[in-house]
Amino acid sequence: MRLLFSSSPYPIPTLFRLARSHRPVCSSPPPPTWRSSNPMAILPKSSAAAVIPSEERLATRFWIKYRRESVLSLYSPFALCLASGSLKIDTFRHYIAQDVHFLKAFAHAYELAEDCADDDDAKLAISELRKGILEELKMHNSFVLEWGSDCVNESPVNSATLKYTEFLLATASGKVEGLKAPGKLATPFEKTKIAAYTLGAMTPCMRLYAFLGKEFQRLLEPNEHNHPYKKWIENYSSESFQASALQTEDLLDKLSVPLTGEELNIIEKLYHQAMKLEIEFFYSQPLTQPTIAPLTKQHDPEQDHLMIFSDFDLTCTVVDSSAILAEIAIVTAPKPDQNQPASQIARMSSAELRNTWGLLSTQYTEEYEQCIESILPSEKVEFNYETLHKTLEQLSDFEKRANSRVIESGVLKGLNLEDIKRAGQRLILQDGCISFFQKITKNKSLNANIHVLSYCWCGDLIRTAFSSGGVDVLNIHANEFNYEESISTGEIVWKVQSPIDKIQAFNDILQDCSNDRKKLSVYIGDSVGDLLCLVKADIGIVIGSSSSLRKVGSQYGVSFVPLFPGLVKKQKEFGEGASPCIWKGQSGILYTASSWDDIHAFILGW
Repeated sequence: MRLLFSSSPYPIPTLFRLARSHRPVCSSPPPPTWRSSNPMAILPKSSAAAVIPSEERLATRFWIKYRRESVLSLYSPFALCLASGSLKIDTFRHYIAQDVHFLKAFAHAYELAEDCADDDDAKLAISELRKGILEELKMHNSFVLEWGSDCVNESPVNSATLKYTEFLLATASGKVEGLKAPGKLATPFEKTKIAAYTLGAMTPCMRLYAFLGKEFQRLLEPNEHNHPYKKWIENYSSESFQASALQTEDLLDKLSVPLTGEELNIIEKLYHQAMKLEIEFFYSQPLTQPTIAPLTKQHDPEQDHLMIFSDFDLTCTVVDSSAILAEIAIVTAPKPDQNQPASQIARMSSAELRNTWGLLSTQYTEEYEQCIESILPSEKVEFNYETLHKTLEQLSDFEKRANSRVIESGVLKGLNLEDIKRAGQRLILQDGCISFFQKITKNKSLNANIHVLSYCWCGDLIRTAFSSGGVDVLNIHANEFNYEESISTGEIVWKVQSPIDKIQAFNDILQDCSNDRKKLSVYIGDSVGDLLCLVKADIGIVIGSSSSLRKVGSQYGVSFVPLFPGLVKKQKEFGEGASPCIWKGQSGILYTASSWDDIHAFILGW
């Protein structure tokens, strides 16, 4: 039992629809759109006077929608090594050579877009943006001069770079779905559409590099002067480049105003395609050094055994399962004037159920908060696993008492298994969760095991939620309803009620695993109930922003480190000759992820 039902007047389908609009609070915000001190410097006055609210801007919507692609680029081995300063110089030279080829195409695409624009202000804006690209090329040339060799001519264009440049130039030449053949564009408006489409294909590159520059800059130490790629980082994190990225987005918005919905869909497709080509560009850079991400890159199925553990409620789901089960009970309860057959399990009315659930929920919340406060030491202590384990035994006793009250109340009597399965099929899982598990289960050569450890009262709900997403091979460790002819009796077969039960199940699974291969365990969770498993696993990843988890963990010496900065630090240590065995359980360090996209990028990569 975790977070009980909060009185909701909505039937189950409505609750699920509402859940789509409520995203869990993240441990860190999604990639922001940075603004310069004068973002409208080169845009027409009419555009500056009517600034579109950021949440309504086309480019902002696309950037948020395709956050996954930006995260995959951020966590790429190349980006990770560059941010850490451990990237081999030969790889950076190859990258610069490829980027020079790309930037030349980028500048030419701007030139073609300028020719297509029918507005003098838009032409001027595009011309200024093109000058920015030429300045960027000068920076690249300065690297080449420092090296004293012409790496651009020495490095032929690779397939990823060629694919990207051909896409850009084809778009800028009007070879886009829905347009007439190049050279047959009859009206200025048709040509203007090409300018808009071209900006749609170029904007994500500018925003992505502005994002990467800022992310890397945050990780530079204040007095770090010997970072080999500091010049690159400072360029893309600079106010001038941030302004250029914003100006590109503003220009895209301006050019898109007269377009139809269908034409805007074409721009979105071009934007998304460009984001995917950026990922391919970063992952195509040849690395000769070992990297810690993606985690599976160093995984050898013949010698290693990857074991993924995950909590379910609010780790995988948007709504806690106890709220779903409560809603099923209330919606399917007999009406007050409805006679119940003597052969059926007696049930409360919906009004009685709603009142009882409310009382149980209030009592649970109040006592949980009191319990958390009672187990906190007056001052922070050094991390000690045994001390933490003993402390959480008190929380385990509380959870079991709370569960006993639920059973004694009778609120779980009479639920139909088919209703539960239907609810599981409609259950909203967090973005990226299902695709993460799908990719692992479909990759048979990975030879990884997945275990879900959950307080959920009903394992059938979990199994149906995953199977409806095409994931059927997970090992579910949860509690189970007791049924008579597919109707719940109100009793539960208890398997996992507490932090102690979870860590016992975790240890048993590891113990039962064959010892002929080296085990690497990853645990993903969001609450105090997951804390012992999180710190015991080789890699513990916290998703969400549970204040009680951070409060308890911090007081007992657990450190919470944002995932990407933590990986950059690890990569730097790795590059300095640290032991290959860099992941170790019970270190007292947990990594925080803002979404499943971050977890996917770290563990599986692209």
